[in-house]
Amino acid sequence: MTLLFTIISFIIALGVLITFHEFGHYLVARWNGVKVLRFSIGFGPPIFRKCWGKDQTEWVVAAIPLGGYVKMVDEQEGQVAPEDLPRSFNRQPVGRRFAIVAAGPIANFLLAALLYWLLFIIGINGMKPILGPVIPATPAAVAGFEAQETIVKIGDELVASWQDVRWILLKHAVDQSSNVRIETLNSNEEVNWRELNLSSIHPNELNEDFLRKIGLSSHQPIIKPVIAQVIPDSAGHSAGLLAGDEILAVNEKEINNWLEFVQEVQANPGKPLMLDIFRDDRVISINVVPDIITENGKEIGKIGIAPEINQSELEKLLVKVSYPVGTALLKAIDKTWETTVLTLQMLVKMVMGDVSWKNISGPISIADYAGQSAQMGIASYLGFLALISVSLGVLNLLPIPILDGGHLMYYIIEIVKGAPLSEKAMMIGQRIGMALLFTLMIFAIYNDITRLVSG
Repeated sequence: MTLLFTIISFIIALGVLITFHEFGHYLVARWNGVKVLRFSIGFGPPIFRKCWGKDQTEWVVAAIPLGGYVKMVDEQEGQVAPEDLPRSFNRQPVGRRFAIVAAGPIANFLLAALLYWLLFIIGINGMKPILGPVIPATPAAVAGFEAQETIVKIGDELVASWQDVRWILLKHAVDQSSNVRIETLNSNEEVNWRELNLSSIHPNELNEDFLRKIGLSSHQPIIKPVIAQVIPDSAGHSAGLLAGDEILAVNEKEINNWLEFVQEVQANPGKPLMLDIFRDDRVISINVVPDIITENGKEIGKIGIAPEINQSELEKLLVKVSYPVGTALLKAIDKTWETTVLTLQMLVKMVMGDVSWKNISGPISIADYAGQSAQMGIASYLGFLALISVSLGVLNLLPIPILDGGHLMYYIIEIVKGAPLSEKAMMIGQRIGMALLFTLMIFAIYNDITRLVSG
């Protein structure tokens, strides 16, 4: 994945999200008769500018694509012509001002619902919810789960793919449900009910592969230990491994499948390994030293090779989940609501100290996610946009001065008091809001840099 591809994917994502957010403000302002002077995507010097419409609104695309704004006629922002005073934002009833400000975040939630709707109509590719080996001494092992079982239902929710398993169990884990009732079907078509206890899962573990903490893994086709690709400049390339090599043993330990080989490599970062290789009808030995890679705070070994995949075996485990238009719309609304609630719950847990602030991502991580999801295909990219749109909507509704939520908080106080807050109080709020946002940005950028340094 090239840097240019990542940057383009990131800019497109920001452009879509910001445009929808600001268009929400613009549209409701116009509906309420407020005059809009400028609609800007981005900050800084304009790279495109055009005046259009009855009010000659200035439409701008600026050089720094990290936000946007809608500038309305407002006496608090500058002098207003007498004929425009009735259309000034500050002269509108508090209910109208509330609606104009709330329209931005609401537009982000509507965008997320639209994207999920499209996803559910075109279909999402995933793995069938078939269990792989159950990890010993885990909640799943205690509950009696067995390999080759198919998960049919979790609680009251039907399961169609492995993504469903992860999402539904994540919701239960965030809710800190102690026991979750799960229906499975074994290879003999026999129905079993399992009681999975999630009380041992700490909220701080939810951003990692928490399913492995529970003890669950998806069933994988048996892959032979035959090399299909060797990445240039990798440890495997330097050691002389070639496509077509079959791995027989590692340090004289017999290897039966690709998973066993990967486990041996990952368990020995930076340590010499002797591989017995079958090549050209003879067995040879090759020494390789796995590169040290940090993943989820743990050092693992990698040598930069990929296996041969039996496509027909893999396709037996794949499923495409799609719905009729009406059902897809209901599913999309439900998914948007669930994602919003989950995002709020995680934010509350961060504030309470239950979840580490290391989970906050900044622009570098988001750009990386944008590039990765775009490379995986249109469905993954749409899912990424929907998730970030929900996050942007939730963030803007937080009661922090200078954010939309801060202004909404002022309007609620105004409704209760019967009069607006004093200019001094709002100025103090602005400073507090700036300090909070600056601190949050420092955390996010620090986390981004830490992730880059740790690989």
